[in-house]
Amino acid sequence: MMIPQALRGLLLLAALLFAAPLVRADAYEAKLPAELNTAPRLCDYVPCAEVLPGATIFSERKGRPFYVEGYVEEKNGKRLAGYVMLSTDITDIPAYSGKPVVTLIGMDATGRFTGSRILKHSEPILLLGIPESALVRFNQQYLGKFVGDNIEIGQSRPEEDIIGLDAISGATVTVIAQNQVMMSSGAAVARQVGILERTVRPQARLLETGATPDWATLATEGSVKKLTVTPEQVGLPRAAQPFIELWYGYLNQPDVGRAVLGEAGWQNLLARLKPGEHAIFVIRSGGKESFKGSGFVRGGLYDRVQVRQGQDAFTFRDLDYLNLYGLAAAGAPRFDESAIFIIRSDAFSAAYPWKFTFLGNRVDRETGTRSFANFDSEYWLPAQYLDGGRPEVKKPAPPWLRVWQTRRYEIAAFAALLIAVAVVYAQRDRLTRAATRNNKWPVNGFKYSFWLISIGFVGFHLMAQPSITQVLTWFHALLFQWRWELFLTDPFIFLFWIFIVATVFLWGRGLFCGWLCPFGSLSELLYKIGGWVGLKRFQFKLPKVWHHRLKWVKYGVFGGLLAVSVLSMGLAEMLAEVEPFKTTFLVGLFNRSWPYTLFATGLLGLSIFTERPFCKYLCPLGASLAMPTTFRWFGLKRKSECGSCKACAVGCGSQAIDEHGRIDQRECLHCLDCMVLYTDDHACPPLVHERKRRGKAGQPLTPIGADGYYIPIKPVSAAAAQAAAANAATANAPSGMALQP
Repeated sequence: MMIPQALRGLLLLAALLFAAPLVRADAYEAKLPAELNTAPRLCDYVPCAEVLPGATIFSERKGRPFYVEGYVEEKNGKRLAGYVMLSTDITDIPAYSGKPVVTLIGMDATGRFTGSRILKHSEPILLLGIPESALVRFNQQYLGKFVGDNIEIGQSRPEEDIIGLDAISGATVTVIAQNQVMMSSGAAVARQVGILERTVRPQARLLETGATPDWATLATEGSVKKLTVTPEQVGLPRAAQPFIELWYGYLNQPDVGRAVLGEAGWQNLLARLKPGEHAIFVIRSGGKESFKGSGFVRGGLYDRVQVRQGQDAFTFRDLDYLNLYGLAAAGAPRFDESAIFIIRSDAFSAAYPWKFTFLGNRVDRETGTRSFANFDSEYWLPAQYLDGGRPEVKKPAPPWLRVWQTRRYEIAAFAALLIAVAVVYAQRDRLTRAATRNNKWPVNGFKYSFWLISIGFVGFHLMAQPSITQVLTWFHALLFQWRWELFLTDPFIFLFWIFIVATVFLWGRGLFCGWLCPFGSLSELLYKIGGWVGLKRFQFKLPKVWHHRLKWVKYGVFGGLLAVSVLSMGLAEMLAEVEPFKTTFLVGLFNRSWPYTLFATGLLGLSIFTERPFCKYLCPLGASLAMPTTFRWFGLKRKSECGSCKACAVGCGSQAIDEHGRIDQRECLHCLDCMVLYTDDHACPPLVHERKRRGKAGQPLTPIGADGYYIPIKPVSAAAAQAAAANAATANAPSGMALQP
C-alpha cells in the first residue's frame, strides 16, 4: 500500500501547486495605451507626477530623443522642476525575456533621479518566485543619484569612482539591463538640456587619394555599409526577402563622395554644405518598409532613422534632407528609396565611429502590441582616408564583460569544477576497476564530493541551477533573434550549458543529471542519508511496470512546455514551476507561498524514500537532455551474459536497465554501480564463475581485459615453452658469458 499512497501524495502536491491562485504582477505584460508612443502629451497617459514629485504642469514631448518638462506652479508663474522620460522613447535594451522593461523615469533640474515607475515588463522571473516589488526596490536605489555618476551593479569601488547597486538574486540579467536603461535614458536627456556637458569632438582631417573605387571596393573597405532587418526581427513570419535593406555612407570624404555621387554631384553637395556640416547618404535596396516614415509629412521629422555617436543622437528634419537621384559607383545596387541627410553639430566627428540606426515597428507575436525597436550598424571611416589614421578609441566594456571581470574568481572556481568533473568521469574505467561492490569509495568519494559542492556552491551560493526556462529562451532566440550578450550576462549558466551540451553528446545526460545538477544531487543525497540513518527498510522502488509508464511523463511535460511557449512564453514560464529549482535555490523554500514550498519540500521529502522521483518522472530539463543523449559518442559497457543476469539491474537506482540487460542511456544517471560490478570478480556472475573454475583447475587468474572478462589462458606446447625459457635465460645472462646447453 505504501507505493500507491506515495504516488497519490505526489500527484496531490502537484495539483495543489497548479491549483494555487497565480497572482499576476501589476506591470507584467500590462496593456499600455496605444497612444503612449506617439501622443504629444505623454503625461495624459502615464503618471508623470509620481516620478517627478511636486510637478503639476507637464509639457508636450520635446527634443530628440523625447522628454517632457515638469513644472511647479507658483504665485509668480511656474518653476522648472525637472524632466520625465519614457525609456522606450530613448532605448529598447532587452532584458532576459528579450523585451525591454518599459520604465517611466523622473529627473530633477540638476540631473538627479527623482523616481521611476515600471509600466510594463515581460520578465516571468518577476511574475513567479521573485516578486515584482524586488525590481521596484532595485529602482529606488537610483533616487538622489546624479545621472552623470558611474553606476554599476555590484560592489562600490571608490578608488575607481564607481557607485555600486545591490542586484536582485536570481535576476542578474534583468537588473543589468535595467541599469543600462536608467543611465542611458537619463544621460540622453541630460545632454540635451545642458545638465551634462555637450560633447565636442575633434573634427576629422580627411585625405584625398584621387582613387575612384567601385561599389564592391567601397563595401569591402567599409566606406559604405549595409544594414539588414529581417521579418522575424520585427515579429513577422520568416521570409526570404528582408523587412528592409539599407546602404549608407559618409559623403564628405572626397574619394568616397566622388565615387558615390560622381564628380558633378559631389561638387554640388559641397557647395550646399556649410563649414562643420556632414552629409550621409541612405538608400533602400530591399524590402518594402520606408526608412523615411510618415513623420516628415506631418512635422518635417524623419522618425525612422538617426545617427548615434557615443551618447549623442542626431535626428533629421525636412531642412536636413536632400534628394539623391542616383549612384555613380560601378556595381551599385538598385534602390527604390534614397536620401542625403545633413548633420549640423560639432558634437559629430567622422574621425570616430558612429552608428546608423533604423527604428522599426516591431509586433509582439504573443500580444499583438506594437513598439519601436532600434536596429543599428557601426560605421568608421577607413584609416587610409584619415590624416594620421583612426584615433585611439577606448570603448567602455560591455555590461556582460564587467560581470565576468567582477566575478572572475568565482567563475574560475566554477570552471575548474566543471573541468574536474569531466576529467574524473573520463577516468571512470580506472576508478571502477579500483572499486568493488563492498567498497565503492574510489568512485563515490568523487561523486559525493561533487554533490556537496554542487548543492552548496553551485546551487545555494551561485544560484546556477540550470532550468527548462533556459532551453525555452534559447529555442525562441534561435527562432527570432539571437543575442550573445543576453546569455553572456550570466556567466555561470553560460559555462554550465557549454559543459552540458558537450558532455551530453559525449556521454549522455547522466553526467550532469547524476553528478552536478544541484537539485538532483540534493535529492539523491537525501536518499543516501535516509538509508544511513536507519530508514532503509522504508525505502522503495516503483514496480517496473509503473516505472516504464511514468518515465514518459517528463517527456510530455517538456513537449507541453515547448508547445505552450510558442503561443505564450509567459504562460510557459508559469507552467515551468513544475521545476522546484526556483523555490529551492533562487527564492528559498520559506520565502514563497505555501503551495510552492509544499511542492518542493514534498518532492525532497519523497526523495528520502525513493531515489530521485522528480528526476525520473517529472523533470522537463532531464527530458530535453535525454533526447540528444540518443546520439552520444560513448556509452556504458555490457557483456553478452547481461541479457540473462540481473545482478546490475537489481542495484540500478535509476532503473535504467531493462529485463534484457540493456541500459537505456536516456534514463541512466551514471552512478557507475554497474561498471563497478563489471570488473568485480566477486560480484559479476560471469567473472565469479570463471574465477571459481580456474581455482578448481589450478589455473592462474589473469588480468580482466577491457571487455570485462579474464584475459584467456592460451595453451603452449612443451617445445615452445622450452624455447621461451631458453630465450629468457639468454637475455638475463651477464655480458661476456655464454650459457652451455
